[in-house]
Amino acid sequence: MTQKEKPQVIIERIKVEGKQLVDKVRDIIEEGNARRVILKKDGRTLMEFPLSVGVGGAAAALFISPVLAAIGAIAALVSDIDVIIEREAAPPAQLPDEGAAGQEPTDTSTTSA
Repeated sequence: MTQKEKPQVIIERIKVEGKQLVDKVRDIIEEGNARRVILKKDGRTLMEFPLSVGVGGAAAALFISPVLAAIGAIAALVSDIDVIIEREAAPPAQLPDEGAAGQEPTDTSTTSA
């Protein structure tokens, strides 16, 4: 039995001014490929929230609007903030089976006489 591989995570760190914070987080949510967003100020975590992978656009904006309101309150109080985005790395391309590469396709159709 093989172990299930853990997905690789890409961490992106962006420094944002307070007035741009809500717009930046909204853009991250609309992209739809982020797993988690963490807001930090001077190394201290102010807010951390997970995102559903694959939920993007207007649907995410409706469900996450209370979070955006809280982010707006934080943005009013701080000047520079670090936005840390965790994204799931794209899986590597699957290679075709070596045995199947040299075989010719077989005809499985049936004919009636």
